[in-house]
Amino acid sequence: MSEYREIITKAVVGKGRKFTQSTHTVTAPNRPSSILGCWIINHRYEAKKCDKTVEIHGHYDINVWYSYNHNTKTEVVTETVSYTDVVKLKYRDKDHLISDDTDVIVRVIQQPNCLECTISPNGNKIVVDVEREFVAEVIGETKVCVAINPEGCGKDDDFCDEDDLDEELEDLSPDLLLGEEE
Repeated sequence: MSEYREIITKAVVGKGRKFTQSTHTVTAPNRPSSILGCWIINHRYEAKKCDKTVEIHGHYDINVWYSYNHNTKTEVVTETVSYTDVVKLKYRDKDHLISDDTDVIVRVIQQPNCLECTISPNGNKIVVDVEREFVAEVIGETKVCVAINPEGCGKDDDFCDEDDLDEELEDLSPDLLLGEEE
């Protein structure tokens, strides 16, 4: 009998991280005079494994509060932006069993966040710089090699000695088990 066994189990078989900075142009209905605030909300995304990468498809709303008409009026403009981030799997398990039965887990390290919001040089658009970051893990079947103890499990361990367990059970009072002992 062999001293080692290969066990097939689910584990992380691929892992990668992606940091992205992107620039978006938002069109306002009025010519902006100044930017009063910018925030990003309603972030949603889905991920799928594609060969040696994980593709993340998502979208979020960019909200820009700006003044116009020589800083006499304000308005908020909202624009939904879509993106695709491709995460390269830097760690890949060489013992991964090729199959379509994999799970992809993506965690957001940095939610989409506005770095800078400015008025474009020609003055009729708003330019928004955004950052975001993800970690992707691929869970799949892999092989693990374990050593087999030829003596069996627990022959040298006190916690597996069945004789000691029998002696401890014999010393118990049956009345105690029934709750009748005072």
